Amino acid sequence: MDIMSAVQDACVSGQWLTAIILSLCCFLPSCLPAGQTVDYASTENVVSRQGDTALLRCYLLDGISKGAWLNRSSIIFAGNDKWSVDPRVSIVSNLGDKHEYSLQIQKVDVTDEGLYTCSIQSERNPRPKLIQLIVKVPPKIYDISSDVTVNEGGNISLFCLASGKPEPTITWKHISPSSKHTWTGENMNITAITRDAAGEYECGAGNDIASPDTRTVKVVVNYPPHIQEMKSHGVRPGLPALLRCEASAIPYPSFEWYKGEKRLSRKPGIEIKNLSSRSVLTVSNITEDHYGNYTCVATNRLGTANASVSLTLIIEPTTTSSTVSSPAPNTAPYGSTGGGEVLLACPFLLLALSSLLYIY
Repeated sequence: MDIMSAVQDACVSGQWLTAIILSLCCFLPSCLPAGQTVDYASTENVVSRQGDTALLRCYLLDGISKGAWLNRSSIIFAGNDKWSVDPRVSIVSNLGDKHEYSLQIQKVDVTDEGLYTCSIQSERNPRPKLIQLIVKVPPKIYDISSDVTVNEGGNISLFCLASGKPEPTITWKHISPSSKHTWTGENMNITAITRDAAGEYECGAGNDIASPDTRTVKVVVNYPPHIQEMKSHGVRPGLPALLRCEASAIPYPSFEWYKGEKRLSRKPGIEIKNLSSRSVLTVSNITEDHYGNYTCVATNRLGTANASVSLTLIIEPTTTSSTVSSPAPNTAPYGSTGGGEVLLACPFLLLALSSLLYIY
């Protein structure tokens, strides 16, 4: 007697559990007669994200039909009898019009991925529903290069490895306002690196499941000192003077100060403060001996740079004082002028009178 006949006999006799188990065998490759296959063309795909709850929906034909769930060659449920020992799986049933008989898997993982069969056993013949569970995994960076230090002109190679499903795309970018270049792929190589390429590089691994996973690598580029700024101002005797030297270098440089050929050191009246990339020389009370040429020398293990500046005397401009006398107040009586003005006006008056007499 073949399996289908045994299923029908079990159904007629009311042995539903036996009928279900026998009907399940109809969909196991090991039980199929030679030359007979299951039609996978109507397989339904269910996509779930790792860690979520997957729901594989299946509906019975009526209240009389029975159902069962298989995963590959293992029986998960036969009717409401649970055969699986996995505590994450359960049946979602509903006695409404559709008579739901769905399989629920909590905290789904990639190991749950595969083909599931919902077998519906009626009085006539079994009808399977095939469901392919696809589990997608968010991207996760699991290994990345350590921070790296390189001399200017050298080469670096960074790597970033990530897992995920679908396989994530990996991109690199330099976290810098002036940098817009990006790299794609697990490995990023920079040849003949310059000091502008120093800083943090971000690796991002992304797929269509979740936001990209990101991690950073710090790149330090060593280079010799370069004096960026050297300042001083003319100073009057008796006042303090300040000379500032600013140098760019990695590692940070050490500083020395010279006046002419003589190296300066801290002593009463002279103070030297070094602050990473800056050195400040302070002279508290300027005398004539302090005027002259000062040199700042910045040094690290890659090289040396120096720059000079003069400390000059401010000369006060000379000014001459003169007294401007204001006109004497007019003390003459009203209607008269001073004596000098009267003497000057008389010849003009006599000339005018003479002209009038000559005319008339």
